[in-house]
Amino acid sequence: MSDNSSTPLDDAERIRLKRLAKLQTAEPSGRTSPSPAASTSTLPPSQPKSTVVKPAPAPKILSPAPVVPSSVSARKRAPLKLDIATWEHESVGFVFNATLEQSVAEHTAYEIVWLKHLAREIESEGLKIEPLTVDLADRILIARLELDPSAMSDDLEYLPVLASLPAQQTTFEYLVGAWKRVNTTKSALLKKGYPAPDTQAALVRLEKLRELIISYTGLTLQEPEIRPLGPPELVAPLLSLSALSGPLLAPSSSSPNTLTPSDIELFLQDLARRFEPDNELEGVLGPVVKALLFNESLFRPEGLGGGDASWRGIIGGLEALVSIKPIATMITRMEDWNPTDATAPTFEMRALLGPLCRLGVFSREWPALGTSYFSDSEKRSREDIESSFASLRGTLKSLQSSLFQIFNTIVRTGSEPREAVLQWFARVISLNSRRAGTHVDPETVASDSFMVNVQTILLRFAEPFMDANYSKMDRIDPIFYAQSSRINLKEETRIKATSDEAAEWERAHRNSTAPEPNFISNIFYLTVAMSHYGYLKTIQTFNNLAKHLEDLKRHLEYINGDGSWMGSPLQARVEAAINQVKNEQNKIRIQQLTFQTQLCDPEFTFRSLGFTLFLSTWVIRQVDPKKTHPNPLAEIPLPEEVPLSFRVLPEYIIEDIVEYFLFVVQRNISYVLKVIWDNPTHREALSIEAKNVDKFVRFINLMMNDVTYLMNESFSELTQIHEIQMEMKDQATWSTQTQEYRREREGMLRSLERQASSYTTLSRSTVELLKVFTAETKAPFMVPEIVDRLAAMLDYNLVALVGPKYQELKVQDPEKLKFDPKALLSDIIQVFLNLSNEQDFIRAVAGDARSFSREVFEKAAKIAQRVNLKSSTDIEQLTAFVDKVEEMKLALEADDEDLGEIPDEFQDPLMATLMRDPVQLPSSKAVVDRSTIKSHLLSDPTDPFNRSPLKIEDVIPDLELKGRIDAFLIERRNKDKVQQDVDMTEDKP
Repeated sequence: MSDNSSTPLDDAERIRLKRLAKLQTAEPSGRTSPSPAASTSTLPPSQPKSTVVKPAPAPKILSPAPVVPSSVSARKRAPLKLDIATWEHESVGFVFNATLEQSVAEHTAYEIVWLKHLAREIESEGLKIEPLTVDLADRILIARLELDPSAMSDDLEYLPVLASLPAQQTTFEYLVGAWKRVNTTKSALLKKGYPAPDTQAALVRLEKLRELIISYTGLTLQEPEIRPLGPPELVAPLLSLSALSGPLLAPSSSSPNTLTPSDIELFLQDLARRFEPDNELEGVLGPVVKALLFNESLFRPEGLGGGDASWRGIIGGLEALVSIKPIATMITRMEDWNPTDATAPTFEMRALLGPLCRLGVFSREWPALGTSYFSDSEKRSREDIESSFASLRGTLKSLQSSLFQIFNTIVRTGSEPREAVLQWFARVISLNSRRAGTHVDPETVASDSFMVNVQTILLRFAEPFMDANYSKMDRIDPIFYAQSSRINLKEETRIKATSDEAAEWERAHRNSTAPEPNFISNIFYLTVAMSHYGYLKTIQTFNNLAKHLEDLKRHLEYINGDGSWMGSPLQARVEAAINQVKNEQNKIRIQQLTFQTQLCDPEFTFRSLGFTLFLSTWVIRQVDPKKTHPNPLAEIPLPEEVPLSFRVLPEYIIEDIVEYFLFVVQRNISYVLKVIWDNPTHREALSIEAKNVDKFVRFINLMMNDVTYLMNESFSELTQIHEIQMEMKDQATWSTQTQEYRREREGMLRSLERQASSYTTLSRSTVELLKVFTAETKAPFMVPEIVDRLAAMLDYNLVALVGPKYQELKVQDPEKLKFDPKALLSDIIQVFLNLSNEQDFIRAVAGDARSFSREVFEKAAKIAQRVNLKSSTDIEQLTAFVDKVEEMKLALEADDEDLGEIPDEFQDPLMATLMRDPVQLPSSKAVVDRSTIKSHLLSDPTDPFNRSPLKIEDVIPDLELKGRIDAFLIERRNKDKVQQDVDMTEDKP
């Protein structure tokens, strides 16, 4: 009689467990038909490494807020009364698409499933099979899941039921369909406008059904051996979230039993709400996350270049997962988030986000992509190559933007996942400390694609605190290296401190009670380290490719020799060796182009440059006694006593700044300057800065120094290239030279071509900058210490481009050398046009006796008109400018004649011109014109006569000498006027 103490609830639980046991012990290939024996089976013992999610008999219910009817008729009337019992009966049957009455099933041709055995079981318990209630839902669901359309049965009455079941429907699909029908039922209920208490009671029942269905869904996902497909059934709809993902990855249809993109978020929220409180979420969704992030499409050789863009589906699915906070947190708790036993080369293959972060374009990791986009590059036009660049860069931008959004979403989830992300970054840096060394085997460290992608993520994290006014710079903890162990500097050389000094500094500033460094500090220092171990190492690898290509060229020349092998028994062997070298050259060229795709991407370059400029400013602030640079600027010279906090910084900070700027200057400066100028904020700031003429003049002077140097070097290199090419073109003479001589000249040609390419690129971009600035602001260019140099520089280069010796700049394949003489000529003419109405500039051009020539300007105008470099209006303006210069030239010559012989004491000792504002230099006591010494000090802060330090503020006006010079000028002009009057008198009849 012991059983008499059991309650109906106990009996229901016992029956539910029996059904669940039967469900769990079903054969993997299908479910057997129900039988009395099966209903008495017990639960299998739990496995030690697998926690089974038990659908709770009384699930947690989040009571919905009371619902008020959405519309009320103009004439008040009582709302419709909801018959809860009838509604519940119909809703349970609809949600599970099941009935306990044979007649109902027969009426629908068994589209509604008749649960015959459950009906008999309930009747045997002395209960009624109608109405269906939520309390029966658990048993109804298990009974429905037990049915197998492929099972054999001797029950002829039940055969139509089995025959009408969807043949290929999985448990997951059925549960999804039931979940969607819950949502449909809820939506219909809310539209009816039933009284609030009735609606609330109905919603409570629906939530019980939802929780039950979600519980069984979690069981299906958690225990794939019970339901063979398991996690992949949720992975497929996740992959469908990207409209650009591969069609083969998306669900084949949008059936009522399939999750559509609009269902995913709510479905994931229901899973998280059900399983997160019991810490069971990882057991349910962990396998799904792994199946998604280790999807085979991420390991295909074509990578980002794959035609089906499969990776986009994975991105879309992951974005959906991390948008749910409990799931985002769960992902960072998974063992594979930051696998402890992963090594530098395996981390990107084993960490959850590793495969996505290693997608890229570098040909070492993705050789098929390089071959697809850049094969036979020497035979293709520049436009074709640029098209490949644009296509791949667009794809990279999409990938890297999505990766940042994913990491950013995780970071914003809470403190725990934020810390997990920071640890992830730090682990990547720690594992790859060897990347900064020389002669590193690439197989022992992370790939360039992985490191550069991580770099882009960190750069984006850094953007919010890199505002134009540096207002957040003080939030970067200057003693981070003492307070945090996230970045290990033990093996790093310090700027100017021994290891013992660094260790002592860290001990002195370490405070165990102080809060951990803030997020900004972490991102700043992690980005600095990632640049050192990641991006800059990739730049070195790229630069080494050019050296490797040069070595191959020399080796090919050596194999070719003097050609005596032709027609000899060695010909076949030599030709095979030549072809092998050429194939290797083609591989290197492909690698170069894949590296250029990423490293020379304008947007990536601009982000990297922005951070490097910010870092440079921060470094200066560390040695600024006021710690306020650049608001105001640090006073120069800096104190001789260098703070220890600066000296203990890793030396690579300074080295990396220099190395990066060299790389940018060589390849990207034109884009950087253009972006700065096109940005309204930067442009306005620059315009304001230009109003401070004395300060802005220093910048202009540096720019003019660059133009002068770069133009001279590029023209010199081009002239030598022209000379060697002409020499080689004369085959008759060339063939008489010795092999050693020819080899030496060919080597010199290659070296000159390589140097010329850099010079021409930089000179063009700097002249372009000069063109832009002279159009916007003119006053700084008109000061005496600048205007004469500017006029002389422009005149000289115009002569070089169109003057008598312009043919010396003609080279074969100028495009290869980045030399565009037409564009350069157009820019120089435009500078003349920009300043053509400035009287000081007209006077300076007219005074350039060395290079100004009307004939040169006229020839330049004809060329510009013939090749459509300038409009007819521009040509007329240029002609008018030359006319004004000629008039000014005649006036200046007349003035010189009027002055006659100038006393030596009135002449500038450096320029041999009449001083207008003489000043004495304090240390050497020499007297020079103010404009002369100002021009000198722009480039050299010393006295030109004894090299002692000198500032313009230190010079002493020589008022006595200036008075005598002014008197001299008045005397000569009066004398000339008297002479003119005499001449006029004599001319009268």
